[in-house]
Amino acid sequence: MSLLVVGSVALDDIESPSGARTGVLGGAACYFALAASYFVPVRAVGVVGDDFPKEHLDFLRARGIDVEGIYTSPGKTFRWGGRYRDSLNVRDTLFTELGVFDGFKPKLGDAHRASDFVFLANIHPALQLDVLGQVRSPMFNAMDTMNFWIEGTPAELKKTLGQVQCLIINDEEARQLTGEHNLVRAAAGIRELGPRIVVIKRGEHGALLFDEEGVFMAPAFPLEEVQDPTGAGDTFAGGFMGSLARERFVGSETLRRAMIFGSTLASFCVEEFGVDRMRTLEMGEIYARYSLFRSLTRF
Repeated sequence: MSLLVVGSVALDDIESPSGARTGVLGGAACYFALAASYFVPVRAVGVVGDDFPKEHLDFLRARGIDVEGIYTSPGKTFRWGGRYRDSLNVRDTLFTELGVFDGFKPKLGDAHRASDFVFLANIHPALQLDVLGQVRSPMFNAMDTMNFWIEGTPAELKKTLGQVQCLIINDEEARQLTGEHNLVRAAAGIRELGPRIVVIKRGEHGALLFDEEGVFMAPAFPLEEVQDPTGAGDTFAGGFMGSLARERFVGSETLRRAMIFGSTLASFCVEEFGVDRMRTLEMGEIYARYSLFRSLTRF
């Protein structure tokens, strides 16, 4: 079972109360692919500049990720800089330099088009729709978006939403998209736009799943120390989609297990800067924490 992700590959400068790092591997496609790779083979599509360090691609390959769809274009790699305040709930963007990502136009090869599961990370909704037109007949597709597209390209976004089975966004974006403050009503409004499954991420408060069977809540794992929340949402999405792809079936039970696996991977992500925790994380650790999640929700 194959899983395709199309999205950004970046170099990040991150500051948090725990310290600072510059030029670390980032981007939605990387966080997603690394998390999903614990479950199924992943194909990543993106663009980098000619300044992108080769060792980052080598690391992705070592994790079993197909990076043939990450092409190099003359220019600078997408760079982002952010600073987290003491609570880690508030982040200030210091700079955003799109570089070659500004002209990103995904072109899928034969293997990419034949993928069974497809995730459209946070890119322009017109590009997401174009990717959907290139893939053949995936078993399941899902997408992410953000406030920039909700505000700036509402028509294109709604057209794309009408073509996907699942939307994964955060609570602020769900409210902005629907104009509903209540998340239950917001999820219902999103489902009317097309996606039959809605996942609303709530940061340190976990995540909510809305589908035909009702509502399911996955808690956030209680950690003694969080170093860097960057990429936690994309890591959650990778764990979620990877779990579904491994089970080869999307239903009430598999969706709920996927929610817990997504939360599990996200809890590891925030323990170190960037994707560094994924460099040492083993599947045994994932299963052990998954079991702890189950005990947290059993009564």
